[in-house]
Amino acid sequence: MLTSTDFRGLLGDRFYKNFFPIPATNQFVTGSLAPPFELLDVKSDRKVRLSDYTGNRKLNEQAWNRPVLLYFTRIFTEKQYCPLCYPHILEMNEKYEAFTQRGAEVLMITSTDERQSKIVLQDLGLKMPLLSDPECRVFRRYQTGQALGAPLPAQFWVDPAGKIRFRHLFSFLEPNASVERLLVALERLREPES
Repeated sequence: MLTSTDFRGLLGDRFYKNFFPIPATNQFVTGSLAPPFELLDVKSDRKVRLSDYTGNRKLNEQAWNRPVLLYFTRIFTEKQYCPLCYPHILEMNEKYEAFTQRGAEVLMITSTDERQSKIVLQDLGLKMPLLSDPECRVFRRYQTGQALGAPLPAQFWVDPAGKIRFRHLFSFLEPNASVERLLVALERLREPES
């Protein structure tokens, strides 16, 4: 699926830094602490930290202690989406309330810069927060891999204590974990760790 025939802006520094294939090497075991990060949420125009959602933080005198889905996705430019990720992005956006109604948050993380991300946000009518990681630092910290100009997609459920309780790394057989699989994994977060 070609999302646009406009390839302007595709060949840039980010493309070349992510050109050579590096497979996902993430070895995080279930129960390990999720690496901290801080990124710009282009939807709210504020910096967001993973710790804003985990670790018993208080916002407006209420505990903000909920599971977070780190939804790393693959977008080349504001006009070029990965054909394996684009349908998944649309489905995740459509089902966003299914996650929030269950008390979770979804943080979509992309390697597009702030300007590109704002266009993506508007064009897709994204409901979920969209975090911009143009230097791909968080993608690399989570060892999602890269190929042909962009980091690879991955999904991680982080529980309220900041521990990784589910991970899905890219493969050609299953580029992204299905929405149904992610919702089942969310329900399992309510179960005690084994």
